[in-house]
Amino acid sequence: MLYGAAGRMGKAVEDAVRTNSHFRIKARVDTGPSGGGSGVEKSELPVRGDVVIDFSSPSGFVAACRVCRETGAALVSGTTGLGAAEEQVLRETAAHSPVLHATNFSLGVVVLRRALEAALRSLPAGWDVEILERHHRGKADAPSGTALTLAREVAAARGFTEESFRNGRSGRTGARPEREIGIHAVRGGTWVGDHQVLLAGEGEWLELRHVAQDRGAFAQGALAAANFVAGAGPGLYNLFDVIGSKTDRGPRSS
Repeated sequence: MLYGAAGRMGKAVEDAVRTNSHFRIKARVDTGPSGGGSGVEKSELPVRGDVVIDFSSPSGFVAACRVCRETGAALVSGTTGLGAAEEQVLRETAAHSPVLHATNFSLGVVVLRRALEAALRSLPAGWDVEILERHHRGKADAPSGTALTLAREVAAARGFTEESFRNGRSGRTGARPEREIGIHAVRGGTWVGDHQVLLAGEGEWLELRHVAQDRGAFAQGALAAANFVAGAGPGLYNLFDVIGSKTDRGPRSS
């Protein structure tokens, strides 16, 4: 079952499935602004062993989670902009079904995160970190889920809280505090996804960057995730599990 079938990512998943004989879309749900999901025949509902792929909205995500809890199907979701209530639904669903939620399904972004982890371990703790992301004019949330994931990983490595996040700057802000992570969102045109992490020291700086040129990259990652969770037990997984990371293997309880 594909939630958000009429959206950009839904169409990309449809295209990816069309060229992959291992997958078949059993039902398509266009959740719309209300997050509904009517019109699905009983015969089209998933069963245990099936996978629900969700690229919709926070309300559509909740609807997809409900289907998974009721049927035992696995869930792969790339919906961003989730709040505390939706995060709680995510954890509750993972207690009953295999769930993989990611803010970005590009395998290249997984490598970017690993590179950032290595850079933070190697560089002096005093280096400043700024995150810049670019997306198309139609993206509904800002900053992007991927930018927030990167910022949270920087904060965890540095021992910061999310109070250190600085979303843009304006006016007389004064000197940059040491315990700050700048996050900047750019919107316009048809950018698919561009994430830069800037690490700045005294007299030098380092840039880590990932550019997605086509949504097909995300769709292929989502199918790889679907293949993984179809055979997994209940729990919360991530893309490091999919690529077989030795340091991030196994189900998550939260």
